[in-house]
Amino acid sequence: MTHHTPDFTFDNSYARELDGFYVPWEGDKVPEPRIVLLNAELAEALNLDADALDSDEGAAILAGARAPDGAETLAQAYAGHQFGGFSPRLGDGRAILLGEVIDRDGNRRDLHLKGSGRTPFSRGGDGKAVLGPVLREFVIGEAMHALGIPTTRALSAVTTGETVWRESAKPGAVLARVAASHLRVGTFQFFAARGERDRVRQLAEYAIARHDPALAGTDDRYLGFLRAVIRRQAALIAQWMHVGFVHGVMNTDNMTISGETIDYGPCAFIDTFDAKAVFSSIDHGGRYAYGKQPVIAQWNLARLAETLVPLLHEDQEEAVRLATEELEEFPEIYSAQWLDGARAKIGLTEGDDSDIGFVNALYAAMSGQSVDHTLFFRHLPDAIAGDETVVTDLFDDASAIREWLPHWRERLAREGRDPADRRSAMAAVNPIYIPRNHKVEEALTAAETEGDMGPITRLLEVLRAPYQERAGLEDYARPAPRDFGPYKTYCGT
Repeated sequence: MTHHTPDFTFDNSYARELDGFYVPWEGDKVPEPRIVLLNAELAEALNLDADALDSDEGAAILAGARAPDGAETLAQAYAGHQFGGFSPRLGDGRAILLGEVIDRDGNRRDLHLKGSGRTPFSRGGDGKAVLGPVLREFVIGEAMHALGIPTTRALSAVTTGETVWRESAKPGAVLARVAASHLRVGTFQFFAARGERDRVRQLAEYAIARHDPALAGTDDRYLGFLRAVIRRQAALIAQWMHVGFVHGVMNTDNMTISGETIDYGPCAFIDTFDAKAVFSSIDHGGRYAYGKQPVIAQWNLARLAETLVPLLHEDQEEAVRLATEELEEFPEIYSAQWLDGARAKIGLTEGDDSDIGFVNALYAAMSGQSVDHTLFFRHLPDAIAGDETVVTDLFDDASAIREWLPHWRERLAREGRDPADRRSAMAAVNPIYIPRNHKVEEALTAAETEGDMGPITRLLEVLRAPYQERAGLEDYARPAPRDFGPYKTYCGT
């Protein structure tokens, strides 16, 4: 390793403007921090020198063992509904905010360390993370970014030289996570639950200045802010649904104000299309199943709206009416976003009143048919010219899809678009490579048990260009072998 000193130019608005919303805190000293993955492209976007980060000093900083100049390290306070039950005091129990940097595009970005040790919010946990889940978050975040879906991203994965006990001895690790901010629905809930209306107002003003500056100082800014968060989340969840992403733990402390996906714990991408798909080991009732994600998003947004009611109008009844009106818009906003994306996936460019029924008929045809979600949409362009077998062979019983395909071709013909243009437009929104669960597990096992980072590095390389089919990568496009599963993931960071 080299020995440059990494230079961070911090501008820590959260620490400066929100005194009382956090506890100043430092990461644990660790015996042997070592960078195992560094996101050089992201470092460059953040105005950081990747070579300087990839040093002994950089490893110590990214493990939380040493605070760089200008950092104001702190653990943020937040609450949250977890599987529907309210916990008034959660907070960063195993993480610290290192500080905020301004990236090359002038955007403010949080630099946050996950797994950096116990904090006053730890609630009996050891505050540590282990390598497998840290690498999972790195891989899935980068995959989501490459798919064009708003997400937090990983700057680095660092092993600490410690052994951490989970169900067995595991290598300790720390993830450096970058986000537009770590403000969550749960951040608002923390202060609202304490009846601290002035703090909720202060937080809302800060969030508006940071994420919706056009609203700053306007008369109905708090209502505008609620509307903006609703719109961001509707767009985000629609994008999740289009690629078959299941978050797995949509608690209110895992829903950002910025509209970025956060916290890749028990998450996965569906292979077989199934609205009831659940991958989390603890989601026994299917609360956070694939098909329920839009409903849960609206439920979470209602919890945000509750915290803002005192700010919306001095008359509580009127405030509740205003908030309810915004929330009731969610299904329509979400449906419009979802339908736009679904049209693009099946090659349509023009809207038609019958489209919702038409698209729903497609998903009905896919239901219960063990059809691979990703491959179906990727191969659908082949059926334009009449080669249906590549699509119909994905189904257990292809009768329903055979019935749908001629109507679809007829609908495409009405638009009269150049077939080559249509094929390339469909390829640009339907990925060939997603983080297939069996490939992710294979790579994590190699890293965690054998110290072999080769499979993870290769997987990241594949996922960074998910729409571009490349020779020699056929294995990454295939569904899981039949003997793989049922697949379960854990919150194990």
